[in-house]
Amino acid sequence: MKRVTCTPRPDWRTTVESQGLLYAVIPDDNGQPATYWDESAYYEFTSAEIDDLEETVAELHEMCLDTVAAVIADRRYAEYAITDKRVIALIERSWANRAEEISLYGRFDLRYDGSGPARMLEYNADTPTSLLEAAGPQWFWLEELHPDADQWNSLHERLVDAWRAWTWRLSAGPVHFAYTLADEIGEDFMTATYLQECAEQAGLHGVTLPVEEIGWDPAGRFVDQQDRDIKTIFKLYPWEWLVTDSFGGRALDLALSGRGPRWIEPAWKMLLSNKALLALLWERYPGHRNLLPAYLDGPRDLAVHGYVAKPLLGREGAGVRITTPGFTVGDPAQDDGPVCYQAFHALPEFGGQRPVLGAWVVDGEPAGLGIRETPGLITDVSARFVPHLIAG
Repeated sequence: MKRVTCTPRPDWRTTVESQGLLYAVIPDDNGQPATYWDESAYYEFTSAEIDDLEETVAELHEMCLDTVAAVIADRRYAEYAITDKRVIALIERSWANRAEEISLYGRFDLRYDGSGPARMLEYNADTPTSLLEAAGPQWFWLEELHPDADQWNSLHERLVDAWRAWTWRLSAGPVHFAYTLADEIGEDFMTATYLQECAEQAGLHGVTLPVEEIGWDPAGRFVDQQDRDIKTIFKLYPWEWLVTDSFGGRALDLALSGRGPRWIEPAWKMLLSNKALLALLWERYPGHRNLLPAYLDGPRDLAVHGYVAKPLLGREGAGVRITTPGFTVGDPAQDDGPVCYQAFHALPEFGGQRPVLGAWVVDGEPAGLGIRETPGLITDVSARFVPHLIAG
């Protein structure tokens, strides 16, 4: 694995925006334009490294499912800070019916430098983004500039195949794709739109709408802006928000009664995207080569060398704090809520940048790779997306 600097295409922004990446340049904290898509460098891997990563992701995914099964069997929801009895009932119902549920995709965030095993940092399995840029613009970049190379990227084909395989499970009518208007840069909208495109290539009819504009019919149905019954809905909107929103009670009522929409992702995925998973994985697989030690009741012995405190429901690095004997980095605001304490294992540095590998799972199978990098130790909203290739 190595980072290679290169010259961006003169028309790179126009090109990737035409491929759907409308947030290739986004405002920074000061309101100034900042590059998100960065093709001034790329990461190069060997085939053996990619094979190892693919095997690691497949194993980690199975370990996560095994841990979820144990959590549900032992009813360890309090460690996830999940105490609402109806939410717990929904998770258990969803898990019991998982053979009929649709689990579309997820993204493992990994620490990897090519010289040792990949280490799992977290699993974004409910509302992961950075999908569009990994599936499309990254592949088109490779085809244009490195046609003789390869890339770990079967995302688009696997997404289309997954929707096609599920067609028989879906009720008549359109599949709705919901995003939130709270996302100001358009990433959620474009991710939902892209997934709609995948579904339509599989022969389904899709409708995109803001979750804020979902309506409630007096007859007891969720409806879209055209008063159509919402029977199947992909939601780029976290479950922990959904169940506490003003319409959350109605969603719970319908789901627990076996009526209402089919939700994608399913409710049991609340147990994958919560950082408590990291501690329960370590408890269940102590010493595993692809895990970092993690605890919920405090840093324990991690304080000797350093630890990362992560809010259980944090996203994009928000509220994350790194504490070592020599320095502290990050946001102390995480002290206000439950956290997971994970061993600090600094991201590797390549040319002054620190990459996090986003390894994708589609329909339960490893499907591709996207990389975000930042000069800092915490990967946050300022991170840039950088393409990759596999050396011939």
